[in-house]
Amino acid sequence: MKKIILTFLTFGLLTNSFSQNEYKKLPALGIHIFFNDFETATQLRTEGLASVMRNKNLTETSNLSAGLGLSYMQGISDHADFVGTLSGSFLDYPVPNKASGGINFLLDATAVVNLKLLSDKYFLTPYLTLGAGVSKFTGYYGAFIPTGVGLQFNIFDEAFLMLGTQYRIPITESVEYHFNHSIGIAGNIKKKKVVAPAPLPPPPVVETDRDKDGVLDVNDKCPDVPGTAALQGCPDRDGDGITDGEDKCPAVAGLAKYQGCPIPDTDKDGINDENDKCVEVPGVARYQGCPVPDTDGDGINDEEDKCPNAAGPADNFGCPIIGIKSYEVVFKSGSAVLLPQGKKVLDTVVLYLNKNTGVDITVDGHTDNSGNDKINNKLSLKRANAAKAYIVSKGIADARMTTAGFGSKQPIESNKTAAGRKKNRRIEIKIKE
Repeated sequence: MKKIILTFLTFGLLTNSFSQNEYKKLPALGIHIFFNDFETATQLRTEGLASVMRNKNLTETSNLSAGLGLSYMQGISDHADFVGTLSGSFLDYPVPNKASGGINFLLDATAVVNLKLLSDKYFLTPYLTLGAGVSKFTGYYGAFIPTGVGLQFNIFDEAFLMLGTQYRIPITESVEYHFNHSIGIAGNIKKKKVVAPAPLPPPPVVETDRDKDGVLDVNDKCPDVPGTAALQGCPDRDGDGITDGEDKCPAVAGLAKYQGCPIPDTDKDGINDENDKCVEVPGVARYQGCPVPDTDGDGINDEEDKCPNAAGPADNFGCPIIGIKSYEVVFKSGSAVLLPQGKKVLDTVVLYLNKNTGVDITVDGHTDNSGNDKINNKLSLKRANAAKAYIVSKGIADARMTTAGFGSKQPIESNKTAAGRKKNRRIEIKIKE
């Protein structure tokens, strides 16, 4: 008995060690018909196998008692299945050393391991059985060891036809040696997981560069025209960072705000419109694009005009030419004190005398008819002398000037109007003949 059990255990360990569990049986439920045979088992033990075979007792159907069983199966590995079975039958069980109880119901349960010589990959698989079992017959309970052999027929990996024979060895006194022959079918109650095939690797990407500019077509916005990597493969002839396709001035560097063109210079004075305060008139940088001013409007700009506040010809440096001419030199009313406006007029006389060093002048003072002659004569001379003194203060020799006062005797406008009287209060400067 010990040798049988040891053989089964050794076989189980060997089959499991080489198993990869590729064909491990899924959970399955089965139903089977079985036949218990107590008589043949007794004859084998008392008479021997040769006598039983000679008398053909192995095929004696009268010794068989039928029953029905339900089983649960699940793979432990490719070569080992667990099988739990619950069986029942009506028979006259020969309880050892007990009086026969007649026909009664026998209930037994077994838990065995089927050690398969082949995996479920094959249609026909022989197996050995070893396990443990318990039984109940009327008031008797017992335990036994089921050992045996069998054949499994694989039906499309979904169902299995099972043929088996067990020799049941008693463990307790209430169990008798007997054979248990069974035929049954089991079907999977759980579907086998289908392992999805690994996805195929994507086809290799063929990297092309049609325009040979070093930027692959997949990243090149201008794949047919050589360009630069900085502009995603597009060209930029003027190097202003704006692609030729978006540049309105592709041959001249410019700015993005002007669509690739330079900052405009409308008046062509070399100062771009962004910095030019006189966009449509040519000018110079020091006047922010505007022309040099000409305050007195004599056509000579203030930088070249020595008399920027008094119009004059270019050959006299923009200053008026002094001839026999009266000047409206401004004084305070009733006074010989020069006002700033009067000094500006006398400055032109100083410029003329500096230019014409051989010229001498006379300075004559005049008044309007306000007041009496005694007062006006003195006031007119004082005004003439005040004008001379200013000119002398500017570096002109005193000897080049003669002064005189004529009061109100030589009016050039009517004294009946304020405008006329204003013009009569004057200084006249004349070139000496």
